[in-house]
Amino acid sequence: MQLSATPYEERLTAPRSWWVISLLVGVSLALILLPFGTLPLLGGLVGGTAAAAVVASAYGSPRIRVVGDSLIAGEAKLPVSALGATEILDAEEARAWRTYKADTRAFLLLRAYIPTALRVEVTDPQDPTPYLYLSTREPQKLAAAIDAARKAHA
Repeated sequence: MQLSATPYEERLTAPRSWWVISLLVGVSLALILLPFGTLPLLGGLVGGTAAAAVVASAYGSPRIRVVGDSLIAGEAKLPVSALGATEILDAEEARAWRTYKADTRAFLLLRAYIPTALRVEVTDPQDPTPYLYLSTREPQKLAAAIDAARKAHA
């Protein structure tokens, strides 16, 4: 696979508060197991924290990449030739596109802990998806990478 002119990769890591919550889940499970002794208490602390951390990491860390002539966002993979205009969304506009402006047919890689986003039109007539909503901390860089990949493979 040929690299794009401006490669882009971002992992939407979970916020620090999720890791604190994971620890609190472990402490809660340890307290539940306290009447059964020290070993179950330690097992609950370690096991509960680890299980909550795995869930936080799995949900909280999707990737967005522009590789070659493709945009890969979470589990979606589209060629840049099927993408249209990009719109950088600030926090207020991103909230509007997550709520009352949203189209139920759109692909949303939505993470509420990331305030900014990029909206990318899908121009492929065979695809019923009207646009992609991608939560991103760097919408300008992502838009530039998509445009560069589109120009490089035109």
